[in-house]
Formats: sequence, structure tokens, C-alpha cells
Amino acid sequence: MFVLVEMVDTVRIPPWQFERKLNDSIAEELNKKLANKVVYNVGLCICLFDITKLEDAYVFPGDGASHTKVHFRYVVFHPFLDEILIGKIKGCSPEGVHVSLGFFEDILIPPESLQQPAKFDDAEQVWVWEYETEEGAHDLYMDTGEEIRFRVVDESFVDTSPTGPSSAEVASTSEEPPKKEAPYTLVGSISEPGLGLLSWWTSS
Repeated sequence: MFVLVEMVDTVRIPPWQFERKLNDSIAEELNKKLANKVVYNVGLCICLFDITKLEDAYVFPGDGASHTKVHFRYVVFHPFLDEILIGKIKGCSPEGVHVSLGFFEDILIPPESLQQPAKFDDAEQVWVWEYETEEGAHDLYMDTGEEIRFRVVDESFVDTSPTGPSSAEVASTSEEPPKKEAPYTLVGSISEPGLGLLSWWTSS
């Protein structure tokens, strides 16, 4: 689920921090810049693990700050494909079951990846597994807040860096705000035995 990623960045330390230890100042600046941020094609950055190398620091004309090229390792949330995770259901919609890990919420289990046969209950706004038994079908509801075990089957990164307006956007008079896309999304599956709500597979 978590990996160590080697990174390199140039860190600017303002003059009023020169009295502190350099490593402490650099660690603080790196966490300010990266913690809880998604790096494209890398994952969700959690915290600095260690600093492996500091190159020479430079002060440029007109800027009293020091600039240091830093080699470091960062703890990143980036589960591998087919990894099994446990989260909680954040909600359901016709698009599927939305899952949260607490610190990461952009997880979707689409309808085709649920235990089958499944149906969406419009009144309750939940997905239901129509579990077949010898006594007939039993409806097992996927309620908000329930713990759910799922397999990671796909991931998607979206570059959300700011860009200038396109000519089409400039010409448009629409007042609708642009749809905000998640920079990092996981796609899960619970279609196998043993996956799904933990309560389904807990022996009484």
C-alpha cells in the first residue's frame, strides 16, 4: 500500500530560517510542498522518510534565500494492482460504490465489479447483492459506513496542473464551473468470494 519513492528537488530556505539546522528546515519545506499532495504517476505523498544527499547550497543575486538540491525518500500511498485493501463505504450512486480509507477517498467499485447479481435501490440509494440461497434470494445491502474488503484492479492519474483557457472556453458564455477531476483514482472489485462487506463473510 505504501512505498518509498526516491525524489530530487531544489529547496529554497528563507534567511530567517538560517539559524535552524539545515536538515530540519529542508524537511519542513519538503513536507509543506508534498504532504497530502498527489504527484502525477507517483501517488499520494504522505510524509518525508529521510534525506539521502544534500548538494551545495547557492544564494542568487537579488534573493537572500539559499537554494539546495536535495535527494530524499518520501512515503507514498500507491497500492499495487491486485492488492487487497479494507476501507469503509462512503456512499453509493448509480456509478458504483464509493469507498474511503480515511486519508484517501477517490476509490470507486463500478457496478460490473460488484458481487452479482446486484441492483441499485433508488429509494435507499444503496447497492444490493441479491444473494441466492436454497431458501431463495436474500438482499444484502451495502450501507454507508460498513467495512468493505476489495481488490485494486485499476488506477487513473489526471494531470490537474493549471492551464490557460482554450479558445473554445473563451468563446463560451456558459456560467457552469468546470467539473473538478480527482488527480488520482483507484478502481476496485468485490466480484470474488471473500471480497465485499466484512460482515458477509464473518461466521456467526
